[in-house]
Amino acid sequence: MIADMMPGTEEQLQKEMTSAYVGIDPTADSLHIGHLVSVMMLKHLQRAGHRPIALVGGATGMIGDPSMKSAERNLLDEATLRHNQDSIKKQLSKFLDFDSDAPNAAKLVNNYDWMKDYSFLNFIRDIGKHITVNYMMAKESVKKRLSRESSVGMSFTEFSYQLLQGYDYMYLYEHEGCRLQMGGTDQWGNITTGTELIRRKLGGEAYALTCPLITKADGGKFGKTESGNVWLDRRYTSPYKFYQFWLNVSDADAAKYIKIFTDLPKEEIDALIKEQEEAPHLRPLQKRLAKEVTVMVHSREDYDAAVEASNILFGNSTSEALKHLDEQTLLDVFNGVPQFEVSREELSAGVKAIDLFTEKAAIFPSKGEMRKLVQSGGISVNKEKLTDQDMVIDCSSLLDEKYLLVQRGKKNYYLLIVK
Repeated sequence: MIADMMPGTEEQLQKEMTSAYVGIDPTADSLHIGHLVSVMMLKHLQRAGHRPIALVGGATGMIGDPSMKSAERNLLDEATLRHNQDSIKKQLSKFLDFDSDAPNAAKLVNNYDWMKDYSFLNFIRDIGKHITVNYMMAKESVKKRLSRESSVGMSFTEFSYQLLQGYDYMYLYEHEGCRLQMGGTDQWGNITTGTELIRRKLGGEAYALTCPLITKADGGKFGKTESGNVWLDRRYTSPYKFYQFWLNVSDADAAKYIKIFTDLPKEEIDALIKEQEEAPHLRPLQKRLAKEVTVMVHSREDYDAAVEASNILFGNSTSEALKHLDEQTLLDVFNGVPQFEVSREELSAGVKAIDLFTEKAAIFPSKGEMRKLVQSGGISVNKEKLTDQDMVIDCSSLLDEKYLLVQRGKKNYYLLIVK
């Protein structure tokens, strides 16, 4: 999990309980799995007896960090930032212990609290004079933005970002005894500006440690799917979709991710990798990875429900299991299957299956074909075999009072939506 660290970091961690922080951008009211890497670093840190500090960048979130970004971001108002901070703390509580009396209990801070009353004149007088423009221009993130052949350029607001992040580090160094800042490799420049400021202004010693930016084996962006980010909040990414994301990563990625996103001991991971090499079709790595991360982010119940939902599509599950699905999971599971709309009015009176599936919804091209399939046991409605084509279907048959699932053969599904 380690990409770079400043000389002396390891010695500092071995010497005493060390407070270390990671900055999190509160641009949304949920973390996504891209944040999980630095959160796991804080988790490991606390397990090793050190004190994690999660810094929500309320002030810096109003500006935006130029690192790895091609454009400036929208600025947020204070009420939105506060709401986002509360939501993020709730999520972090699943990984970090904020509430115990232990000396290394985690702490959440927001840089807006110490930046909001700091005047611009005081800031450039107190902080700006300690860091030269040459030093700031030499940073990789700044050089990259300036070298891009675009007319957008880089605003002074963004250019000053590293000074603000450097000041955060100095503030936490003074007020929380923080000696280490961690983040992704794209943060190295911003973090070392902080260590430099602490050295020049306070004569203090502070350290930097970064983890590799997580990539996919095929070069695609980690954590992005066709529908966008994979979020930790179930409102944006359902536990089923979350579980499926991890289940569907490639073998090479699974071997890498299981080391980063789980607490499994090295011996167990090595055994799983060996198992995968011997029987890749059984996907032991992906299954274990998906289980560990889903239980950690959501719950054991959510994991069990996601496995059961997956079995509905790919296994021999029962109508009972189908009835247990909540609406969102049902739609996630059958996302992409052909859908037909039927009016509630027509269904209320009851419609024969053969009329419903040929005339009202064209699942079968003809009644003759449907009859043959019914006789050979090839049609199921809500996971129950249809034995009589003249069976009357009405609103009492619906899932979630709205859906009817028709299965033709083993793999062809159709969803009827009653409106």
